[in-house]
Amino acid sequence: MAGMPSSSVVADAAGALRARLGKARKPKVAIVLGTGLGGLSARIECRVAVSYEEIPHFPVSTVASHAGDLVFGAIGGTPIVAMDGRFHYYEGYDLAAVTLPVRVMRALGARFLVVTNACGALNPNFHEGDLMAIDDHIALFGPNPLIGPNDDRQGPRFPDMIEPYDKDLIARAERIALAAGIRMHRGVYVWVTGPSLETRAEYRMLRLLGADVVGMSTVPEVIAAAHAGFRTVGFSIVTDRCLPDALRPVDIKQIIATANAAEPRLTRVVADLVSQLR
Repeated sequence: MAGMPSSSVVADAAGALRARLGKARKPKVAIVLGTGLGGLSARIECRVAVSYEEIPHFPVSTVASHAGDLVFGAIGGTPIVAMDGRFHYYEGYDLAAVTLPVRVMRALGARFLVVTNACGALNPNFHEGDLMAIDDHIALFGPNPLIGPNDDRQGPRFPDMIEPYDKDLIARAERIALAAGIRMHRGVYVWVTGPSLETRAEYRMLRLLGADVVGMSTVPEVIAAAHAGFRTVGFSIVTDRCLPDALRPVDIKQIIATANAAEPRLTRVVADLVSQLR
């Protein structure tokens, strides 16, 4: 697949899931769980997990820390569907495959999308383990998932990106974090394709462009979500600092450990937010 997935591909996958789960499993909120954030999956009530391998046209996650299941159930009484493991462009998938789950979750009835990720901090005021609500993003360094013929059944040819992250949902999340004593920044996420990390010069450039954090996911999914009509909110866990004059070699085990340590705080915010979206 190139460009956006076709309506027939989306319908095949959504139809297979409906046939397996029944119409009672209509989600209201879709959730994408990033690196080290699978702990939220354990909070899902009445859960039913479907392996990506069992869903027509779905790719299979190759990242070790991603489980590879589409999980249905509820959080705080709100019906949800969650990707326990996402797909990345750097894995070799085209963006039609990367964004297919977003399209399928929308076809299943979800109206809200929560995306999460692990990222590196460009802002010197951010530290390992910090949380950030994504206020905006920069997507200059990879292809757009809407390139190619537009399918008007899935969204408009030229979707507006003036507010890809819903301001009301961000404000709700910030109130939840404040009430729980959880520190949460608000900032700009920049998407790079990876899988190589950036050079010192590239980190300087990204900071000059206005980015607070950098990562290898999320943005293609959010562009597809804006095209599909989702109300989206995104959260990042800072797992390392990308300060050009103080760089250290990246240890993926340490990154995952940092994400795991911060995950309960993000899980608290996301779970409380989702429970409000009835």
